[in-house]
Amino acid sequence: MTGHTLDTAFAAYEAVRHRLPAPVHSATPPEHVTDLDALADRFDAFLLDAFGVLNIGETAIPGVAERIAGLRARGKQVMVVSNAAGFPHAALVEKYARLGFSFTAEQVVTSRATLLAALGDRRGLRWGLMATRSTGLRDLEGLDLTYLEEDPAPYAEVDGFLMIGSAAWTDARQRLLEAALQANPRPVLVGNPDIVAPRETGFSTEPGHFAHRLADVTGIAPEFFGKPFGNIFDLAFARLDPIPDKSRILMVGDSLHTDILGAQAAGIGSALVAGYGFFASGDPRDAIERAGIRPDYILERP
Repeated sequence: MTGHTLDTAFAAYEAVRHRLPAPVHSATPPEHVTDLDALADRFDAFLLDAFGVLNIGETAIPGVAERIAGLRARGKQVMVVSNAAGFPHAALVEKYARLGFSFTAEQVVTSRATLLAALGDRRGLRWGLMATRSTGLRDLEGLDLTYLEEDPAPYAEVDGFLMIGSAAWTDARQRLLEAALQANPRPVLVGNPDIVAPRETGFSTEPGHFAHRLADVTGIAPEFFGKPFGNIFDLAFARLDPIPDKSRILMVGDSLHTDILGAQAAGIGSALVAGYGFFASGDPRDAIERAGIRPDYILERP
């Protein structure tokens, strides 16, 4: 499902601000810099979003692989922190390698992994799964899962719901889910809080869109895993070795409401990419003022 523009995507995030962390207000305007090289001396660890920072869809952003290599040559830790929950972990690492990026499995932290790490004693439940069959169930083998499709029976039978990937999701399936939750409230765990994601031809509609919609309809508060929520940052921090002071950690992303807001809530630095991803078709300055979410830096490019 598509159809979002920059303005409608921004409005969709603003409409759900009551479910997102509060921003850290600053009177200091963002500092404009060219790219990551300009910040190399100021930080010891760089947490990079994927869409809009490494790549747009299946296309790598020019020059980023070289800048990452340069940061590492200077002793910096570089990690991907992404809400890409729809794909198995190994598939993402393979994708980044195919696009020219060198990350180990431990250096890629996703909202999918964050959700799985938080399941704990709930692993014994039977879950209804919002996901695309073609991506497979790697990473999820230990869970009792039933795909949510057109048959209404599983919606009524499962113990809870996992919202991981929305590429195959439809309005009809959403209505079945909402009706099932109204009839019998159960936990809803969201493995990707994104409402939209930038692609080559515009914005895709992500699981966060449907999670907020069902919350509005049913009154059930979903549990979100991924940016801007702290759980994904806690997982990322645990993989840094050594762990720098938070003032020396920078989150780099293209979205005010996930990357920048999440960084502020986690107490680390933030840099907004203006030339790619969410704001590729517009100037972010007006959006920054309207949202009241001010990054520490604005990058022309990653």
